[in-house]
Amino acid sequence: MLNKKDQRLRRSRQTRGRIALQNAVRLTVFRSNLHIYASVISSDGASVLASASTAEKEVREQLGKDKGGNAAAAAIVGKRIAERAKAAGIEKVAFDRSGFAFHGRVKALAEAAREAGLQF
Repeated sequence: MLNKKDQRLRRSRQTRGRIALQNAVRLTVFRSNLHIYASVISSDGASVLASASTAEKEVREQLGKDKGGNAAAAAIVGKRIAERAKAAGIEKVAFDRSGFAFHGRVKALAEAAREAGLQF
């Protein structure tokens, strides 16, 4: 019997396998209870081309008293990752939600990244 974390990791492996076949740059999301992290990873998986998270000092200052564990914080990270990816010359990515449901914070991050001009 798989526990909740193992189920998520199984789903994430399936997604990563499909993205690897596409040979696409991927936008990976990880969420913890307190923070949300986003990274743009090269198509060979060897290097991180851009990253953003709610753990960054500027983002924490922008949030004020709010923590990084809400949809508003995820939207800020989505916008920042899109700006950094475009600065690195990346327009199109494959969205890797790491087995998390496309709902709530993950959805807010994805929509903010799309609005900032990232295509996936």
